[in-house]
Amino acid sequence: MDILNLARQSGMTVVLDARIGQQEYQSVHSSVAALERFAALIEAARKADAAKRT
Repeated sequence: MDILNLARQSGMTVVLDARIGQQEYQSVHSSVAALERFAALIEAARKADAAKRT
């Protein structure tokens, strides 16, 4: 599950704060509505993963 991709899909802004060597530091900013959409996407992704396993 690509959590940053799900954040972007839900309307959140993902910002690259710094890159030190190969490590990246990112921040995520959003409204409460986008956070709610993100939670729904996470739940849907978890259910889809569980369905694939059975």
